Amino acid sequence: LCLAAVLSNEGLLTRKSGVWTQHGDAVDVSLLVMAHKQGITRAEACNRYPELDTIPFESERLLSASLNQGREDTWAFTKGALERLLPLCGCMATPDGDRPLDRALVLRQAEELAQAGFRVLALASGPVFLTDGAVFSEEHLRDLTLLGLVGMIDPLRPAAAPAVAACADAGVKVAMITGDHPATALALARELGLAQERSQVVTGAELRQAELPAERVLESRVFARVEPQQKQEILEHLQSNGQFVAMTGDGANDAPALRGAHVGVAMGKSGT
Repeated sequence: LCLAAVLSNEGLLTRKSGVWTQHGDAVDVSLLVMAHKQGITRAEACNRYPELDTIPFESERLLSASLNQGREDTWAFTKGALERLLPLCGCMATPDGDRPLDRALVLRQAEELAQAGFRVLALASGPVFLTDGAVFSEEHLRDLTLLGLVGMIDPLRPAAAPAVAACADAGVKVAMITGDHPATALALARELGLAQERSQVVTGAELRQAELPAERVLESRVFARVEPQQKQEILEHLQSNGQFVAMTGDGANDAPALRGAHVGVAMGKSGT
């Protein structure tokens, strides 16, 4: 599991003169830390399994993968959202060896983690046979072995809930927009006082299928599994209803929404 976590990874974790340096997405860096504690580093893993190609992470595909040369075969190592990886797997790793995939068991464990507020990632691997001239792509990620689930949490800052309450007292409506699983979003929303029931969480898929998306946006406070362009759409629905909108974001994908908002708040290293 740690091997897959570091090989399908775009982050950087190094130590020089006793000082740790990190670069890249926080999820990637946290996975590098997890593996390092088990004695597995990305540099050593790439020496054992030289990297041949990669599929970088994109929020639209919900996974990243690397193609690596093993002793005899080429192998794919991938990590991503469980709902994306589970259909690509045919078996799962256990302490007693690989066995047929138990979808119900895996989904139940993932749901338990998500309900506790954890962001859940799945990791998988499997041999890949490329024909001459073929380019490594998502089409080659088939019949993989599910290696396991990783739960990670970004705890709310102590000031978060009081800040949301202060906004409410001032007449400011607050909404959460996240790419996380609905159960994870709901767990955090409960701590913030934004929602209490699953019915109060709207997913990106539900928003796409809504007959009146603008009305759905106006009545909702928590949006989960939202794609980057949908953040812009949520903003436009609010503005078309006469709302004055401030939008926060910390990634390049958030830039259009921040620019389109009346107040665009770019979250820096320590927040804004």
